[in-house]
Amino acid sequence: MMNVEQVQAIAERITALGLSDETVSVLRQDYQPIHFTYCMDDDLPNNTPVMTQPEFNLYLIDGREHCLCLTNNYDVATGIVIAEIIPE
Repeated sequence: MMNVEQVQAIAERITALGLSDETVSVLRQDYQPIHFTYCMDDDLPNNTPVMTQPEFNLYLIDGREHCLCLTNNYDVATGIVIAEIIPE
């Protein structure tokens, strides 16, 4: 279970550290047991992020079942996808 304030704090941390694999590793350590995944935003077409930043979008993951899926429900979220936006 997550909340808007926690996701906002994570977004601020990403912005402060810069978006990279190393940042994702830091987040995994600092925000256990939240699961973090890092990909490109165009890998997630037709989905709505819960938070948008200039360099990345954040999506929530529901990992309660055997298959992971995206959700907008903070109460069931178990992870975050950090999706990097590539400028056109």
